[in-house]
Amino acid sequence: MLLIASAVLAAMAPIAFSQTKSVTPPKAEATKSPTAAKPVSRPPATLAQLMRGVFYPNSNVVFAAQDKNPADVPQAKEASTALNPLESSYGKWEAVENSALALAEAASLLTVPGRKCSNGRDVPLRNADWAKLVRGVREAGMSAYKAAQAKDQDKILDAADLMTTACSNCHDKYREVADRCFK
Repeated sequence: MLLIASAVLAAMAPIAFSQTKSVTPPKAEATKSPTAAKPVSRPPATLAQLMRGVFYPNSNVVFAAQDKNPADVPQAKEASTALNPLESSYGKWEAVENSALALAEAASLLTVPGRKCSNGRDVPLRNADWAKLVRGVREAGMSAYKAAQAKDQDKILDAADLMTTACSNCHDKYREVADRCFK
C-alpha cells in the first residue's frame, strides 16, 4: 500500500511543479468592472427588525436563566438544530454567555448611521441621550456575561434587572410614544 502511494505521489510531482511554474498571475484591470458591488449606504435592518431579531431573543435567554438554572436544562435530542439556545449544542450557561455577549456587541449596531425606525424616521443618533442609552444596553450585556461566566443565578437576577432598566429607559422615550424615533 505504501509503495503504491509513493508511486502515485512521485508521478504527480512533475505535473504539479510544471503547472505551478507555468501559471502567471492575471494582470490587474485598469478600470473597475461596471458590475462591481457598490457599498451599501444604509443598514439593511430597521431598528424594530434589529430589536426583534437580535435584542429580543438574546435578552430572553438571559431572562430565562433567572427562573431555571441553565445547568439543569437538558440538551435537545437534535441539539444542533434546537430552537431553544439553552438546549442547543452551545447550551446551558454557555448559551447565556453567548446571548449576553451578543447583546453587548449588538449595542454598537444601534449607533450605525443611516438606520431607520419602522416609521421611516432616522434612529435618533444625534440626540444627546442616545449614546447614554446605548451604553446602558452594552453594560447590561456585559453584566449578564460576567454573571453567566460565574454561573450565578443571583448575579443573573441583578444583570437582568440592569437589562430591564436599560431597555425601559429607551423604550419609555422612543418606543412608547405615538411618533417613535425622532429626527
